[in-house]
Amino acid sequence: MKALSFELVLNSLYSIRIPFTWQSALTYPILPPSAVIGMIANAMQRYENKKHPEEYLTLLEKEILWAGSRLLTPCVVKSYITSAIVKWADTIGSRKFTNALTRQFAFATNIEVVVIFKSSSPTEEIYQAIKTVPLTCGDSESCVSVERNLTILEATEKKVAPGDEIETYFPVPLDTNLYEFQGSGKIFLVHERCKKTEKNFPLEMYIFPLLEKQGLMFPEKVVLKVKKDIKVYSINQVIVVPQKNLLR
Repeated sequence: MKALSFELVLNSLYSIRIPFTWQSALTYPILPPSAVIGMIANAMQRYENKKHPEEYLTLLEKEILWAGSRLLTPCVVKSYITSAIVKWADTIGSRKFTNALTRQFAFATNIEVVVIFKSSSPTEEIYQAIKTVPLTCGDSESCVSVERNLTILEATEKKVAPGDEIETYFPVPLDTNLYEFQGSGKIFLVHERCKKTEKNFPLEMYIFPLLEKQGLMFPEKVVLKVKKDIKVYSINQVIVVPQKNLLR
């Protein structure tokens, strides 16, 4: 298996909206799996412009085994009051046209993104799209740049036996039946994929390795003490834990 690794520089405040927060529009501090896949699909559509955007999503979800990101620098999350236009025409003297809404934005300097492909290396189109097309992180206003050249690494599958411990800096599915957690983290509900599934509630609970101090979130690691046989992926001596539906 091959893995694609690249580092993002955040050019401004960014908002990766937590999907079930509409009025409040809360944000993730890093890109969850679905946001990574969506970002690459969007880049491919801009680069080639030959297919419907959903076709690129379908293509990538067939090729991608695992996708995730992690903070490389501290992150701050703040809430702001924004106005939304609720109607375009009305009679004089009636109620106002806008409504005040709360929206969260985050800021970090650098985020690492890693994608593992099922069988072969990422295609030349994926490589060139990420390298040459303007990327966005979350919403369309959150522009990002690729800090360093994209790196293609070897990814290997590794079995972990009960009683063994592993360390990871990337988000981990929350499953206390499979392992015990040590370290600092924040729990978020995330989509593992972009395409709809048959599940009524397709969000999965994940632990993001983060340590919060005085309003700042710092990159952290999570130590897992394994209870049952599981498989993980090793990329350049960095361990990532498979998505929840692939763990068993």
